[in-house]
Amino acid sequence: MKKVVSIFMVAILAMGLLAGCTGKQAEPQKEEAKKIGLIISTLNNPFFVTLKEGAEAKAKELGYELIVLDSQDKSEKELSNMEDMVTRGVSAIMINPTNSDTVGNAIKISNDANIPVLTLDRGAKSGEVVSHIASDNVAGGKMAGEYIVEKLGEKGKLVELEGIPGASATVDRGAGFNEAIKGKELTVVAKQTANFNRTEGLTVMENILQAQPEINAVFAHNDEMALGALKAIEGTKRDIMVVGFDATEDAVTSVKEGKLAATVAQQPDKIGSLGIETADKIIKGEKVDDFIPVDLKLITE
Repeated sequence: MKKVVSIFMVAILAMGLLAGCTGKQAEPQKEEAKKIGLIISTLNNPFFVTLKEGAEAKAKELGYELIVLDSQDKSEKELSNMEDMVTRGVSAIMINPTNSDTVGNAIKISNDANIPVLTLDRGAKSGEVVSHIASDNVAGGKMAGEYIVEKLGEKGKLVELEGIPGASATVDRGAGFNEAIKGKELTVVAKQTANFNRTEGLTVMENILQAQPEINAVFAHNDEMALGALKAIEGTKRDIMVVGFDATEDAVTSVKEGKLAATVAQQPDKIGSLGIETADKIIKGEKVDDFIPVDLKLITE
């Protein structure tokens, strides 16, 4: 009889444990937030920091986890960042290329993994890209050139500080600028790269000032180079107009102080935000435009 009771008690305990296990398995599991990757050319530039912040705010609003990796302006780092993103299982990748020519190698890694790619601010010359979100850099360069033409009365000697060689922003801004000054009595006496960097902008401009006794205006492909050039010019007391591109906080302050003549205003926060919105649509299977433009304007005061 005692043996029968013991067996009965063991059976009851076993059923209780089974019920407990079943109850735990029945609990609803929290769904993990989908991941979107953002590969930035460099976070050592206020423009791209603002772009990142715009993307972060929109990702949070839409319930996505945003993974941000910095390529430090190196194509090889960009490639390893793309491999990292694929490993992390993101649903879409937004990339701001270090170089429009070489970024195709990184994009192909994502293409092979069937992860959609969007480019931000700078385009790509190869690889499959679903959508490109950027300002019209040709129009912006032309806007800057036309302002210089107007202020100089179509005569003068100019310097063009170029961005990273091969970057679409460098190519397009330069094309727009040179289109604006074409046919005028304006001569570009020096055209050199300063790689979108303020320190390089200072150094390159110092060398140009020593080599060129007459300069009336400088167009820099971004504000960082423009502010570097401005510092070099201030050290010589020469009267040279400087126009930048991006409308970063430092540049706008400089314009208000009457130092920098003008800057072409992009909206980096909007580029980042639109990137997330577009990625969200792609993930949901919706159709998106190949190119999504972001408005520009010239800041002169």
